[in-house]
Amino acid sequence: MTLLDVEGLTVRYHRRPPAVSDVDLTVGPGETVALVGESGSGKSTIGNAVLGLVPPAGGRVVFDGEDVTHATTARRRALTRQIQAIFQDPYGSLNPMRTIGQTLVEPLRAHRIRVDERARVAEALERVGLPADAADRYPGQFSGGQRQRVAIARALMVGPKLVICDEPTSSLDLSVQAQVLNLLLRLQKEEGLGYLFITHDLAVVRHIAHRVVVLYEGRVVESGPTGQICDDPRHDYTRALLAAVPDPDPVEQRARRRAYRDAPTLVPAQGEAGP
Repeated sequence: MTLLDVEGLTVRYHRRPPAVSDVDLTVGPGETVALVGESGSGKSTIGNAVLGLVPPAGGRVVFDGEDVTHATTARRRALTRQIQAIFQDPYGSLNPMRTIGQTLVEPLRAHRIRVDERARVAEALERVGLPADAADRYPGQFSGGQRQRVAIARALMVGPKLVICDEPTSSLDLSVQAQVLNLLLRLQKEEGLGYLFITHDLAVVRHIAHRVVVLYEGRVVESGPTGQICDDPRHDYTRALLAAVPDPDPVEQRARRRAYRDAPTLVPAQGEAGP
């Protein structure tokens, strides 16, 4: 049984052309599905539709067997216990006026989960590699990577089944990215979490995803197992994204771009879709 089933999803903002058109994807328990594409391709729109932050103009969003496409506000609030999100900016996603402990107990209180709050907070911090006394400090006292660990701990406080990861490592240094990705993988293994992992970084995709869905201008152009998509892409746009991934070896970079020279017009401009 799938955990998340998106069927024919279409999202339109005002009277503009659809931001997302007829998108299908699934996420199973314990599975990571990467949603890949350049800026403006519709990745975050799909994540927001799953979270109930934008209304679909067509199609369905089915979570754990329940059609939640047009769920009421009350039902959506209840669903946040099972569907959580980790966002891109660890500096903007935490309230600077609240201690880390206050931030972490908020989901427990919102869902009226009666536990020893201090013990639960200490346990959550330990699981993401932070000391228990971090609960008494403020976000401004932490680095970006540490703040993202706090955001991960907050997402897991209520025991969700699905986590929408919207570019959770893109603002972090490479060494910190690897630490956060390994943390997400460990927590997934321990909890059986499903991840919808939104990113433009195909190097990250290789490390974390089981399957990949490639978006171009709001439509799925290719999907399949990660190894197949990264090593034997069938669509020109996927090849262009792979060609745009920076390589520390300029010889390898040139060789890869020559290999994908049949799609030169789709290679994103420098700084647009590369990591």
